[in-house]
Amino acid sequence: MVAHPGPATAELLPEIRAGIIEQARREYPNEACGLIVGSGLAAGGGRPLRFVPTRNAAGSPYRYEIDSGELFTVTFEADANDEEVWGIVHSHTHTPAQPSPTDISLAFYPDALYVLVSLGASEADAGTGEPGIRAWRIVAGEVFEVALIG
Repeated sequence: MVAHPGPATAELLPEIRAGIIEQARREYPNEACGLIVGSGLAAGGGRPLRFVPTRNAAGSPYRYEIDSGELFTVTFEADANDEEVWGIVHSHTHTPAQPSPTDISLAFYPDALYVLVSLGASEADAGTGEPGIRAWRIVAGEVFEVALIG
């Protein structure tokens, strides 16, 4: 078994969590997607600063594709502000907030966290009833969960 590449935990600010859930509900029945911009790479200990919703160019309930123009704009602006893409976000409409085989095969940012939100009733937070959100590092096809705090 490969060792966890870290981080083991990451803080997810309440306003970022709320924005992710809001967009997932708004885009339903299709998968929603977006980017979390941070002070640095998640793998290097950067902190999340803000969530930027993006258009799902696939327009599908089964997969997501961040609009390439929006990806360029967010990445360019982050770079200009000495920031990084900290996380890549998308929703699963009925399945758990875990990377699917398709998600794993299309994970091209190994230093970012893949943040998934599930709208499935069985995935709701037991305490709040809010959709479940989980984070993952996907490195060379290996998947490692990162516990979210906050």
